[in-house]
Amino acid sequence: MSKTLPIQRRLRRPGGRSFPGRKAFVLSFIFLWLGFAFAANAQTQKVTGRVVDSKGDPVPGVTVKVQNTTRVSTTDAEGRYSIDVPDLQTTLVFSSIGYTEQRQALGGQTALNITLQDDQQALDDVVVVGYGTQLKKDLTGAVSVVKAQDVKKRQATTVAESLQGLASGIKVRGGGQPGSEAQIQIRGLKNLSGTNPLYVIDGLVSNANRDFNPADIESIQILKDASAAAIYGSRAANGVIIITTRKGKEGPLMVEFTGRSSIQTMPRYELAGTEEFSRINFMAYDNANVPRQNLDLGVNTDWQDVAFRTGNVQDYNMSFSGGSSTGNYLVSGGYFGNKGTVISTGFDRLSFRVNTQGKKGIFTIGENFSVTNSKSDEMSGNPIIDVIRMLPTIPVYNAANPGGYGYGDEKRGRTFGTNPLAIANLEDRSNENLRLRGNLFGELQILKSLKYRLNLGYETSRDHYKYLKKDGFWTLNQAFDPAIANENRAESETKLIENTLTFTKQFGKHSLNVIAGQSYQQDTYAQIWGTKRNLLPNPSGGYYDVLDQGNEGLTGGFRNRTDIISYFGRAEYNYADKYLINGIIRRDGVSRFGPEYKFGNFPSLSAAWRISNEEFYKVKWMNDLKLRASYGTLGSSNIGPYDYIALINTFSTIALGQGQGAQQGATQVKLANRDLRWEELVQQNYGFDAAFLNNKLTVSAEYFIAKTKDVLLEYPLLLSTGNDGGNPRVNGVTLGNRGFELTAGYANNDKPFKYNVTANVTTLRNKVLDLGYNKNKTYVGNTVTEVGQPIGMWYVLQTDGLFQNQAEIDNYRNANGTVIQPSAKPGDIRYKDNNGDGQITNSDKIVVGSPWPKYEVGLNIGLSYKNFEFSMDWFGSFGSTVFNGPRSVIERFDDNSNYPAGVQPWTPQNPNTSTPRAYYASTLNSRGDTDRWLESGSFARMKYVALSYNLPADFVKKAGFSRAQISISGQNLITLTKYTGLDPEFSNGSIFEKGYDFGAYPNLRTVSVGLQFGF
Repeated sequence: MSKTLPIQRRLRRPGGRSFPGRKAFVLSFIFLWLGFAFAANAQTQKVTGRVVDSKGDPVPGVTVKVQNTTRVSTTDAEGRYSIDVPDLQTTLVFSSIGYTEQRQALGGQTALNITLQDDQQALDDVVVVGYGTQLKKDLTGAVSVVKAQDVKKRQATTVAESLQGLASGIKVRGGGQPGSEAQIQIRGLKNLSGTNPLYVIDGLVSNANRDFNPADIESIQILKDASAAAIYGSRAANGVIIITTRKGKEGPLMVEFTGRSSIQTMPRYELAGTEEFSRINFMAYDNANVPRQNLDLGVNTDWQDVAFRTGNVQDYNMSFSGGSSTGNYLVSGGYFGNKGTVISTGFDRLSFRVNTQGKKGIFTIGENFSVTNSKSDEMSGNPIIDVIRMLPTIPVYNAANPGGYGYGDEKRGRTFGTNPLAIANLEDRSNENLRLRGNLFGELQILKSLKYRLNLGYETSRDHYKYLKKDGFWTLNQAFDPAIANENRAESETKLIENTLTFTKQFGKHSLNVIAGQSYQQDTYAQIWGTKRNLLPNPSGGYYDVLDQGNEGLTGGFRNRTDIISYFGRAEYNYADKYLINGIIRRDGVSRFGPEYKFGNFPSLSAAWRISNEEFYKVKWMNDLKLRASYGTLGSSNIGPYDYIALINTFSTIALGQGQGAQQGATQVKLANRDLRWEELVQQNYGFDAAFLNNKLTVSAEYFIAKTKDVLLEYPLLLSTGNDGGNPRVNGVTLGNRGFELTAGYANNDKPFKYNVTANVTTLRNKVLDLGYNKNKTYVGNTVTEVGQPIGMWYVLQTDGLFQNQAEIDNYRNANGTVIQPSAKPGDIRYKDNNGDGQITNSDKIVVGSPWPKYEVGLNIGLSYKNFEFSMDWFGSFGSTVFNGPRSVIERFDDNSNYPAGVQPWTPQNPNTSTPRAYYASTLNSRGDTDRWLESGSFARMKYVALSYNLPADFVKKAGFSRAQISISGQNLITLTKYTGLDPEFSNGSIFEKGYDFGAYPNLRTVSVGLQFGF
């Protein structure tokens, strides 16, 4: 048996956990303290000073380094620094982004103040453009650069939500549902898939959905035209958003913390209470000569109080970063928690990131790695519609019903509504996702002008969906279903290999940059699911919800794989900083198409002329003027992985033989199109960039023309063709887009009161050029899409006021004297007989409006004075016509839904109203295909407002920090609109009914308090 030395002894506390012996701990601490004390006092001298810019303002965050050593310090918020030096004859090196590096010998001084000079080249924005970077001033294509700080300051789940109004040509629509992902379009609808743009994160083709932490962003570039995006070829038709995540910087360890706590509230309808509801409901039944319901007038339920609550968001992020001249690192972690404003909804996300990079001689290696785990609690149905369908006379609870919840009955409250509390408690839905994403890269500087880069990317996601339905009902006449458990597990993988060579050379006034590369990406996705019914309850009041319980088991699953291989090249030529040419070619091959159509070529060419650098240019008040033009092609293969292959059903059986035994068979159930080929987007772009008044005022404008040919769509076929497995894919539609974008900004930082203002405006017109297969029109819901017009125009009956008396009804005739609405009564809606045939039919429908805004604008304002900062962002959308779906429910009177508070149906005593008479069980005045429900969708909204205060440097230093800021902010606090729904800024997933508010989750009013500090 070995003997334990005293210093190795372990003391034990109750529970068996051990910790180092007390003597060992004390000795170790003494030795460590003495070592530090000795090191700190070994032949060092302290030097202090202050660093300012050319205007005398302090420069925080400047790296102060003792030359040829590892001793480093940084300046605080007031520009002050303190550093220990080995002797007073050494040299200090001062460096900071945007300033020229400065070296200064101490010459025996212990106090040294420095004035840094602006580095004009460094002040030019560096833009990531795919497989490389460019100076913003040298761009020839349409690229929008969004400041990371502008994105991160907003309280949002995803990156897309925060981009609204920050760049021209970008249309974003989101909502307040926890974990929801915003829809984003770049320069209009280019196909019928509704696909979001391509996201490229640190060189990895990925997505920036709800499992990506926006706090990790360093920079965002939006590639809008073909010349900018063509380097990504077949996946860039919907635009490209390039995100670069944060990296460590040269200097000592920097610790940064940001925390924000937010309160969210849901906008609400003004709905009738029991007294008002029952009065109008009785009126509707009386007008229809139908016996009244026996409403429970002793109940007055506010279903919005039942379903809605105050939500909150907790958003915390912390990072550790640093580096040296040979490498850098960043480690960050974050937590995002969102308790939804609707009961039984929420979203949580944990994120962790490690970015490192090191350099040795001509070799550089680095990685970007992140892991996130997110979980959303979801609710079935649509609570926005539920709360307006449910009657105030129905109680929340009813012990006589299975499950114990109230949802009406045939005699006392007939309704299609759903009790939102019942569905929240009787159903449990959750969706959990674990995602790992990252890339490993290596660079070899073969020659001074030639660099090789290998990029290896990998992303994997593990999804787990769980559903439990308990015994009980939540709506009237609901079919019985036993307790059910369902689980769905899926996994996806993306593997990426890229090789690039970059050649950069300066020949006098000639500058050349050439990139050539190869890329291979493989995507796989697999899913399995299982369901069990008749689960057993457990003693605690729940259920045994694992899939080995219950009976009537069902299982299923599938597996997909897609491969894409690419070859690409780009050449950039610059002569004397006056003439710039950029050419790109990419060849992509994808497994989604048949053997003859797998490959596509996507070239582009762009050029720019900087007139302001010509000798004849003498305009002193205009500092820069550059004209740009581009032409290029992009592609899309956004279909299923096997759509060109016939779908076979292997579950079919047939009786064969003398004994008529069942034999296994296989039948083709979906027609296949082996001639599927690429969508092709051809785009032109013409623009200019200008700077005025010593670069304080900048203006950028774009005009673009885009045409998408061979758009992929599912073509409807009759079942009589034998096609019952879904509509086959075809190339059949041609779409056009054209628009104008203008961005202008003014900044003045010459005085203590600093300010900047940026405004952008976008106009866009989309048009269907060809529907294919000799089609001229297609109808979806209340819309028509026809050649020569935008997608999804409103196609409805027109209303023309109300009939006030029988004489008006009798006199409403066509040219032949036929009474058009002979069955109408005073108070009914008069419809326009547009075709003059003497009756109201679908043939009278006409196009009455467009769901697409005529223009959208963004306005961003920033002010600062001493320690105070103020920021405000506005966004506006104007000219669209939208369909108010919830209003078509609560103002119809023909069924049992609630009504708006204060609504005044027509009566002989109340003829001066636009609301028709209340009439039960008839769609005479409530049909959903009329312009009665169409409203202006124009709005202007204050998206964000914030006031921040930077704590004084002396106070912060006493607390041990180098900087600290507190802030209060609000989002969606003010909305100017005539729209009567909850939110004019709604989104839906329908391509053809973009302006239809189905009862979408509104954007929430949010008030936040934040804290940031670093040391």
